[in-house]
Amino acid sequence: MIMPETKEKKLFLLDAYALIFRSYYAFIRNPRINSKGFNTSAIFGFLLTLDEILQKQNPTHIAVVFDPPGPTFRHEMYKEYKANRDATPEDIRLAVPYIKEILEAYSIPVYEVERYEADDLIGTMSRQAYETGFDTFMMTPDKDYAQLVNEKVKMYKPATRGGAAIVLGPEEVCREYEITDPGQVVDVLALMGDSADNIPGAPGIGPKTAKKLISEFGSVDNLIKNSDKLKGRQKEIIENNKDGILFSKKLVTIETSVPFEFREEEMLRKKINKERLKEIFSELEFRSMAEKLDSDTDGAKRSDGRLLTGDMSQGSLFDQGTITTETGSDFNNLSQKDHDYKRLEEEDDIRGLAEMLMKLDEFCFDTETSSINPLESELVALSFSWNKDQGYLVYFQDDDTAKRRIEILKPVFENENIRKVGQNIKFDIQVLANYGIQVRGELFDTMIAHYLLEPDMRHNMDFLAETYLNYKPIPIESLIGEKGRNQKNMRSVALEKLTEYAVEDADITNQLKQLFRPRLESENLFKLATEIEMPLIPVLAQMERTGVILNEQALKEYSEVLRQQIINLEGEIYELAGAEFNIASPKQLGDILFIKLRLDDKAKKTKTKQFVTNEEALQRLSDRHPIINKVLEYRGLKKLLSTYVEALPGLISSTTGRIHTSYNQAVAATGRLSSNNPNLQNIPIRDESGREIRKAFIPQDGYVFLSADYSQIELRLMAHLSKDRGMIDDFLSGNDIHAATASKIFGVNPDQVSREMRAKAKTANFGIIYGISAFGLSQRLNISRTEARELIEGYFASYPGVKKYMEISIEKGREDGYVTTMFGRKRYLRDIHSRNSLLRSNSERNAINAPIQGTAADIIKIAMIRIHNRLKQSDMEARMILQVHDELIFEVDENDKYRLRAIVVDEMQNACRLDVPLVVEHGYGRNWLEAH
Repeated sequence: MIMPETKEKKLFLLDAYALIFRSYYAFIRNPRINSKGFNTSAIFGFLLTLDEILQKQNPTHIAVVFDPPGPTFRHEMYKEYKANRDATPEDIRLAVPYIKEILEAYSIPVYEVERYEADDLIGTMSRQAYETGFDTFMMTPDKDYAQLVNEKVKMYKPATRGGAAIVLGPEEVCREYEITDPGQVVDVLALMGDSADNIPGAPGIGPKTAKKLISEFGSVDNLIKNSDKLKGRQKEIIENNKDGILFSKKLVTIETSVPFEFREEEMLRKKINKERLKEIFSELEFRSMAEKLDSDTDGAKRSDGRLLTGDMSQGSLFDQGTITTETGSDFNNLSQKDHDYKRLEEEDDIRGLAEMLMKLDEFCFDTETSSINPLESELVALSFSWNKDQGYLVYFQDDDTAKRRIEILKPVFENENIRKVGQNIKFDIQVLANYGIQVRGELFDTMIAHYLLEPDMRHNMDFLAETYLNYKPIPIESLIGEKGRNQKNMRSVALEKLTEYAVEDADITNQLKQLFRPRLESENLFKLATEIEMPLIPVLAQMERTGVILNEQALKEYSEVLRQQIINLEGEIYELAGAEFNIASPKQLGDILFIKLRLDDKAKKTKTKQFVTNEEALQRLSDRHPIINKVLEYRGLKKLLSTYVEALPGLISSTTGRIHTSYNQAVAATGRLSSNNPNLQNIPIRDESGREIRKAFIPQDGYVFLSADYSQIELRLMAHLSKDRGMIDDFLSGNDIHAATASKIFGVNPDQVSREMRAKAKTANFGIIYGISAFGLSQRLNISRTEARELIEGYFASYPGVKKYMEISIEKGREDGYVTTMFGRKRYLRDIHSRNSLLRSNSERNAINAPIQGTAADIIKIAMIRIHNRLKQSDMEARMILQVHDELIFEVDENDKYRLRAIVVDEMQNACRLDVPLVVEHGYGRNWLEAH
């Protein structure tokens, strides 16, 4: 159990659906989609919400309250209650079971009571908690809860993007609603009504007037009794809607006598079930969250005093600041500042704008489109800004108008002497390419700039504006509505609103650029930005636009093969088990392995007394019984079938007939590129089944694939960075580095190195440079910890420079708080001074490997830029189409393949000068596998 540090009883009650919806819509513009196509935004956002509480507030007691399925007593009172609400998005409905499983693994109780909403149950629990001496915090963004606030029951509004969480006590509620008692909130709400919940209220009475009237009369009952003191329309509204107002008060009053027995021991913080969480996170592909669980200890404190239970590596919804008791944010918005935004619809005016733009050294621009898919988007408007609080909108009534009038601006975009500024400018480049425009000249992307400055934070424009400009931009939802069937298209937005929204984007982006550029210079990141990251943008845009052909028939045929293999494996597993069961059920599998077959008398169990059967647990038993490897193979084939074989054909563009992956520059803190739709980085290649996927990627007729792959680049970088003479000599000799390593650490001649020795040396080579422990190496090689320790000691004895490099890197990380690549990319090490040894060890490992991984990422980016530029200048029929880890894939005319190879190998090998040569392996093929 996690014991409180004081005798204070601190209870947090979370309004589940309010927080889930909020989490889901926080990611609406950049949803989190895993490789299975499942939208995990709501789950991930809710986890961050939970993380905020467990980290910052460390409650002694916690519970989560859900609305029950079916109608409530309010529906019985009023059939039209909440009748206007859209159906719950499918993504949220699918997310809720996962969230409940996660809460169970966190040992956090979940409550719901039939016929009563979460508001009512939380109101009841708050009252009972108050009576038993708790300080209670109702965590919700729902304004209705303010009526429940007293000196011991407070409302905790989660942090908004870039802001801090807000705690509302009696004083804050009274100030916000201009009342003398929080109980009067129901009267204000009764007057206001609520269109979302279909609560009538007093038609024509808004929040401002409602607060004023209740401030003056104290309650709606007293207001109605004294309506003769009102004048004009207000008097008429109140007198004509008496019954509706009083009925509305009943509807908005939270019930605090729900049949519920308050048992505080149920809500006491308890130990989390890490194994179950890992299973869930693995299924959802929350890899960094799963990894973080290994470095956390239940109830252990971080060096900053906060409990660490979650994962912030993807960027949080929340600011990391302290709680404020202010009743709102101090953000500025467009209505509070003088601005000069002009809309241009006539061709003469657009020509005048083009003339102004041609005289500038740089300008910021942004596109408004009909779709978030840049390859299929029509241009609705273009916005421009180059002076603070000023800008222009060029509006296109329809796509034919856009095609005609964009020609006026084409020379501006294609002028190489003018710098173009944008936020996620790759999208805008793609959209303009649909109209035959090639954006030329130097680029500055504020998203990429911020990624270099703060790689672990979020980089969307709203967050940046709120964080750095104290400014809240117009939300997209105010123009086109929330995501769903009723969401509008940008073409349907009123021109005045579109102008304000679009030009504001360009204006804010331009202001962010003015902040970020000097920071890049002062923090020694300007060269990295201007010579690697920004020039890479058009390279990736071109690759995405080109896409790659998928052999659908081959995948269809392979899907049948996979299904048959899965059926065969099922039969083999049943035979080995001596019974038929649901192999996909962890419970049934656990019973077979540990009760029927008795493979491990000390098998771990989950909180629900279910055996742990995740991959890690099964790998440890792989030599106990042949059924284990069969089950692992079965799982692998099932995942391969659903994630790639069945999913990939659905990603083929109906326009181009190709798959167009999206490359992400601003996701991985190491500097590595990632991709999605599909995620090419995760296509398995180590086994035959996975390699079949690569066979389905093919070139067009008359073309072949050229694959070029850096050989052992990270080991070569270790040799260079560590300056270890032995490792450098091994690479310079041209001999097999793993055999050379085995020869040293096992003390045998090179010709006496066995296959087993080489395999162990290879694992050591790649594991040790990433700070693997003796325990980790023993697990990976299936050897004793003693043997693993001896192997590591032998490695360091053979390569003492590597050991010294590691020590120096860690020390530098401690001194500076970060480490850098050879090109200046920073990786911050915020836990390197932590008292938690696991967190500290993780940061120390990052100090060792981040310069290596990051430099490898930088090198291949340099090669990509140089190859792209040389191809532009050549007459070859060749194009770069894919990048996966250290590999580049090109589609090239058969007649040009040798010329292309010469360029690619030359640029890749000479992208960076090291003490050892960069070696590039290459091959040709009629499919990706054959080329690789």
